[in-house]
Amino acid sequence: MEFAYTLTTDKTMNQAVADVKERLQELQFGTLWEFNIPAKLKEKGIDYQGNATVLEVCNPSRAKEALEHNMNVVYFLPCKIVIYEEKGQTKIGMVKLTVFMDLLKDKHLKDFAQEVESTLKLAMDRAI
Repeated sequence: MEFAYTLTTDKTMNQAVADVKERLQELQFGTLWEFNIPAKLKEKGIDYQGNATVLEVCNPSRAKEALEHNMNVVYFLPCKIVIYEEKGQTKIGMVKLTVFMDLLKDKHLKDFAQEVESTLKLAMDRAI
């Protein structure tokens, strides 16, 4: 099973990040944290020439539902969407939540993960 869902866009990194965040908000997902990898590494004295941003995203009511069902979900939250440049192209991707939730062997969480994953894919699809 493929562990990630990744799309390519003609947009710049900055535009892709902004568009992903906007599409997520339209689908009731907020951005908890935006992590600019090159900037953070530079703070630590490391010169990294790549370009990558990690968005930690969440729908609070869905997170509460999953956590109340099985506290082990805490290992997988919040969800992450990444935007990065590779070989001159901007990529938007995420690790599939269904892959993580399969590890818990819980039918309810499998269905839950499929719903959330579908919503995040929709946001990404709309952002490209």
